[in-house]
Amino acid sequence: MTLAAKVRTHKLSQNATLCASGFNHVSADSPAVEAMTDFSRVQAVTVGADVGIDEANTRMISRRVRLLMVVGADEQVLGLITARDILGEKPMQIALARGGKREELTVKDLMTPVAQVETLYLNEVMHARVADILDALKSKGRQHILVEDVDPLTGLPRVRGIFSATHIGRLLGVPVLGFDLPQTFAEIEAALAN
Repeated sequence: MTLAAKVRTHKLSQNATLCASGFNHVSADSPAVEAMTDFSRVQAVTVGADVGIDEANTRMISRRVRLLMVVGADEQVLGLITARDILGEKPMQIALARGGKREELTVKDLMTPVAQVETLYLNEVMHARVADILDALKSKGRQHILVEDVDPLTGLPRVRGIFSATHIGRLLGVPVLGFDLPQTFAEIEAALAN
């Protein structure tokens, strides 16, 4: 049995208003989880380790993210790669050291392997504030930090979400541009002080 519904278009009602999103204003004292991109609700943007770095950069641009989760078989996390990794000096340094060309590099050549990725645990995040996350990002000099929990079905660790300084800045109403982390944090801190 197939269920086919006919849909008709209508003129927008003259007295229509926008539906409230349920989104609350985020502040430094808001629960940290309100600023987390939760992968149980939003699909993580991923890339394979053998993908070329220009293709990975194109994926970041098209999805409006600055970090890709590098995954292998069965979505196992192998590491991560950021826009800074691709657009910074690192690709040219590696290409020169190998006697090759930048465009020959793959994600695997530039990614941060899983063994070097620092995370926060979701059970601790649930008791933290946005300001605590910003402090963690700033102290590590990172744009992003992952959040880990345990899959209740398998009992195995999983990446549950991510915090991004840029995303937090947007939630706080701070226009964060570029990769200059000290300036990014200064802009966010200035907005929190007001």
